Amino acid sequence: MLGLSIKEVSAALRDGRMSATQLCRTCLDRIQETRCLNAYITVTEDLAMRQALEADGRLSMGKPLGPLDGIPFSVKDNFCTKSIETTCGSRMLRGYRPPFHATVVQKLLDQGAVLLGKTNLDEFAMGAGSTDSVFGPVRNPWSYATPYCTYHSEGKDPESDWVITGGSSGGSAASVASLSSFLSLGSDTGGSTRNPGSLCGVVALKPTYGLLSRHGLIPLVNSMDVPGILTRNVQDAATVLGVLQGQDEKDSTTVSVPDSPASLPEDLDIRDVCVGIPKEYHAPGLSADTLAQWDRVAGMFEQAGARVMEVSLPHTQHSIVCYHVLCCSEVASNMARFDGLQYGHRSEVDSSTEALYATTRHEGFNDVVRRRVLSGNYFLLKQSHERYFVKAQQVRRLIAEDFWRVFRAGVDVLLTPTTLGDAARYADFIQEDNRTRSAQEDVFTQPVNMAGLPAVTVPTALSSRGLPIGLQLIGQTLQDRKLLTVAQWMEQRLDFPIICFHDDTQVIWSCKLQRVSVFNK
Repeated sequence: MLGLSIKEVSAALRDGRMSATQLCRTCLDRIQETRCLNAYITVTEDLAMRQALEADGRLSMGKPLGPLDGIPFSVKDNFCTKSIETTCGSRMLRGYRPPFHATVVQKLLDQGAVLLGKTNLDEFAMGAGSTDSVFGPVRNPWSYATPYCTYHSEGKDPESDWVITGGSSGGSAASVASLSSFLSLGSDTGGSTRNPGSLCGVVALKPTYGLLSRHGLIPLVNSMDVPGILTRNVQDAATVLGVLQGQDEKDSTTVSVPDSPASLPEDLDIRDVCVGIPKEYHAPGLSADTLAQWDRVAGMFEQAGARVMEVSLPHTQHSIVCYHVLCCSEVASNMARFDGLQYGHRSEVDSSTEALYATTRHEGFNDVVRRRVLSGNYFLLKQSHERYFVKAQQVRRLIAEDFWRVFRAGVDVLLTPTTLGDAARYADFIQEDNRTRSAQEDVFTQPVNMAGLPAVTVPTALSSRGLPIGLQLIGQTLQDRKLLTVAQWMEQRLDFPIICFHDDTQVIWSCKLQRVSVFNK
């Protein structure tokens, strides 16, 4: 049952072919079986079983709350959950239990969805590998799948050859990829949902800025943060988006949108679609496998009758530096609230107020967070403000105008890589510092956040190493549904395989879906 789509599971629950408690117990058992992945920080077993029992009561009476009633889900641990520990993967917030739910979490619960737990992440969502959590790194489920294990059949060491999930929503991506959760909430500031979605072989949607409420999402960069959606297919992402979108009086940046059908249209005439290929995205370091898939999918669109054209986004070359300045500046502001007085970690050193502040922040934050705070405060100094922060805002405007100009020229969606290549080995990934890693991994994703556009990563194929490669589609503001319709058309023709775990690892499991091919062991 874990291999079914949300639509299929929802139908089975309503027809009585399975119960919500049975489904929940199976997911909880799956979490236990895959605990070596370190995908979850907190598992809310008792709460989940109680919610599932309530869902069974509603379903038995034929009164489901919505399409997600009884569907298990997970949440990245930087979303507030009432009376459930919310840590941001940091010592600073260990033991913090918010008195309220984030709006997007509350909306899922209002639909009857079943909360399984909180997922692991880079500390305060600052990273591109999900390797910098105080709870330890997250392992990519594909590290234990048949294709990768076969590639490393000789001399493979499970403790050194496992690969990263990407970040910072790596725990959320791993929970969906390992089939322990049907959907997961992540956050996306510069690619933190799409990056792990690509490396873990799941669909990852970053909606238009303002379409989903940020209330209760512990902020990293307020002007770019967006709640992200991770599922195993595009239609599931559209279903979840339909539940979560809309105006929220607790978040003044949200916008109202008209109601739309839950199901995406199946009758898309791809000949009416124009696909843009940004020439600047042929970046140094782009792997041969990723380039080959990019060319293959572009050719697939063209052969089907879509208009495919090369476009230019000239200010892309400045994007990563601009993002770094703005990100650090807003981080410095947002992290100021963690002073040891109101909530979270508090140092025992209390010889003076300044000593309390300093030691609390030194003990509570890791090196990555402290460096970004220091950099941000420098960029915001009176003598630096005009030179760095204001200039970065001006460049950000130029980056957004590049996108607007391309879309005004008739392009419907842009097709790009999501990451430079497939997932790196953890042992290789940690050889470089966080700043360098983030600059490399976010090169294709963070321009979208600065422009506030919607984007979705769709699993495309397996690399020569047997690891997932995903491609990114970028759409126009508030055209998320159109973007997902094109993504579904693309997904249906790619036939990406479901994960199949190898016999001789800690994770032993295989599953088949009618819509995918399965690797034989």
